[in-house]
Amino acid sequence: MDELLQRVQRLEAIEAIRALKHRYLNACDRKDVANIEACFAEGEIYIDYGPIGCFRRREDFIEVYRQMACHARVVDLHHGSNPEISLDNADQAHATWALYYFNLDANTGVTRQLGGVYEDRYQRTDQGWRIVHTVCRLHSCINGQHVGEAQDAGHSTGFHALADRSADTEK
Repeated sequence: MDELLQRVQRLEAIEAIRALKHRYLNACDRKDVANIEACFAEGEIYIDYGPIGCFRRREDFIEVYRQMACHARVVDLHHGSNPEISLDNADQAHATWALYYFNLDANTGVTRQLGGVYEDRYQRTDQGWRIVHTVCRLHSCINGQHVGEAQDAGHSTGFHALADRSADTEK
């Protein structure tokens, strides 16, 4: 029975880490700063996001994130896939994730697509699994320009149409 319990605990830990990374990526897309911050451990950590910077505290990263991303014109889509999650012991783990990132400046139409790899380390804390070390290395970057909104049977199907529909449902 101990072996079965250990296998279940291992699977639960791996799923909790997967959920943590997805929560982080989704929070980035929603500009949910509190949830982004909560994905990282308190105290000294390591974040290396290349040209964005290296950070030893989550609060320092959050400040730069606010300056870069927390604007209505910034539309981001972060996709983490192909996870390879390994438990080092009951309280530590590491993982590799493929990153696909799409960014649109809704005011100018400028777009950017990035491909890369996250190398993460995780620590189980009293609050659950948290990121303690993350490095993102990019291997591709495509810059572009959104040229207009597609039309579908006379209806706009682009970003502005989605924003308009969201505004309608909030009324």
